[in-house]
Amino acid sequence: MEIDPQLPIPLYFQLKTLLLEEILSGRYDLEKRLPTEHELCHRFEISRTPVTRALTELADEGVVLRHRRRGSFVNPHWLSRRPDQPEIRVIVPAEGPWARMVRDAAGPGNQISVVEVPGHTLHHTLRHAVAEGQAPDVALLDNVWVPEFAAAGFIYALEELNEQWVHDEHEVDFLAPLVRVNRYDGKTFGVSPFADVAGLWYRRDALGALGLDPPLTWADLRLVGRAFADAGVPSPIVMPGGSRAHEATAYFLIAFLASNGVQVLGPEGVMLGSPATAQALRFLRSLVEDGLVPLDVVGYEWNQTIRLLAEGHAALSFGGSYEGEALADALGVPHREVWDHFGFAHVPAGPRGAPASVAGGMMFAVFRQADQPGLAMRLLERVVAPEALARFALSSGRTPSRRSAIELVAPDAPFLSRTAELLETAASRPWLPSYPRVSAQLQAMLEAVLTGRLGPTAAAQRTADMIGAITGRPVVAEPEPVAVAVAAV
Repeated sequence: MEIDPQLPIPLYFQLKTLLLEEILSGRYDLEKRLPTEHELCHRFEISRTPVTRALTELADEGVVLRHRRRGSFVNPHWLSRRPDQPEIRVIVPAEGPWARMVRDAAGPGNQISVVEVPGHTLHHTLRHAVAEGQAPDVALLDNVWVPEFAAAGFIYALEELNEQWVHDEHEVDFLAPLVRVNRYDGKTFGVSPFADVAGLWYRRDALGALGLDPPLTWADLRLVGRAFADAGVPSPIVMPGGSRAHEATAYFLIAFLASNGVQVLGPEGVMLGSPATAQALRFLRSLVEDGLVPLDVVGYEWNQTIRLLAEGHAALSFGGSYEGEALADALGVPHREVWDHFGFAHVPAGPRGAPASVAGGMMFAVFRQADQPGLAMRLLERVVAPEALARFALSSGRTPSRRSAIELVAPDAPFLSRTAELLETAASRPWLPSYPRVSAQLQAMLEAVLTGRLGPTAAAQRTADMIGAITGRPVVAEPEPVAVAVAAV
């Protein structure tokens, strides 16, 4: 089939049909990239507009997956499957050990299809797959999406699939904060393989060379940042500072606000319109004004801060414990040796608060559109078996979600025990179905303050009003908190 401009059929639709026929004929296997937009324009002698629309519609319909800088590939979940060979379909982020974990747990003789997508597109990919009736059997979600996906009826309560396992293993052996965050309306909707906390990474050698200790307070943070600036460190302190870093920005900001006694949502409503919120934002802006944090952070992608730390361009980096894997890879050392070079601590305390961290992580869930929910649940149980978690914890530097797995790795990985300790007292992100929209508002607030587009008080009040409108909760002012004395940790 060729494209005929004389036909009364739109060019984009002719191209889309032709590509579908080529996909179904097997011309593009799962590893072979489809032609680029430029190649299709040249091949069919048409403009870029119909080519872009054809590929966009194929992606929107779940036929192809588009990867930034890699191109478009056939979605294996879209292809028809043989009914005599039950297959478990899985979607995971491309970043991290997830695909390898799932394949190892599947074992020989089990049919499994794993699709990896960029992490920042995961939420959209899953919602779109559900809308198209092409949801996977199993997927990895950010656990803060549990209320949204559970309330919408997208995922199973695990009690429906294996209540005994939930009662005997999940509720007994898994870390309590993860058991809590994977529950909604009294039921368990997923299981986390690893635990993450937000905090502050620092270079041990850089601090030692200047005779400094890790900062315990905001005042310490400024002093340490100034010392590194005077020593010639290009970017003394870095953080995810805008919408390009997506959830990493909200993750950091919620922890930083908590260090000054601020909750985004409290029992009475939205708590952001408080003096403590404005004070936290004002402090972050002052770090930019003083040259201790580069203004470029508003354009950082989620993994840029930890790269700067690993390369020695930064000495302190706000982020998550999950970034230990990236540090090990950058240094070319085993993950157990990361702790020799870097430390990880609470977010330093503000004048109105105490050192803080926020619990986070990913969880596996089984979708209600699953063709094989029973097989999917058994796969999930194997993925989070203690021995499997311990093995991947040692190879990835991540903290296992199960106490029994932590005991297996503790002698060889002191860092994992440290992050588990931080997790036990960590705060949580707002727990509600509209959280993705709340997160977007928090990202926009920080970006507006750091760039100077809005003052701290105005930004805090505007964001409080927006989150109030999103959640339907009243905006209330927090009472003035009593200053808390900070002890070393």
